[in-house]
Amino acid sequence: MNYHVKSGFRLRKLGSEFILIGEGIEQVNFNKMITMNETAAFLWEKVQDGTTFDAQALADRLCEEYEVSPEQALHDAQATADKWLESGIIDTIA
Repeated sequence: MNYHVKSGFRLRKLGSEFILIGEGIEQVNFNKMITMNETAAFLWEKVQDGTTFDAQALADRLCEEYEVSPEQALHDAQATADKWLESGIIDTIA
């Protein structure tokens, strides 16, 4: 499954946490505060360029940055993408 980041979100660091904030008119009804750990924030920053991505692309980034097995990286990447999709900050692309 391919995904695309919705526009109008900005990642901010607050202490040791990262918070995703909805900005702009597109997000006027966005009433959630999304917190991310360092790893999720790392992945979020990697997909901000507007290209589509899938769980494997996220897993590849995890393997490049962290000492993690490809299987664990894919599992974690898919879980992260599922949370982002559920939160409404990414869309699926056909």
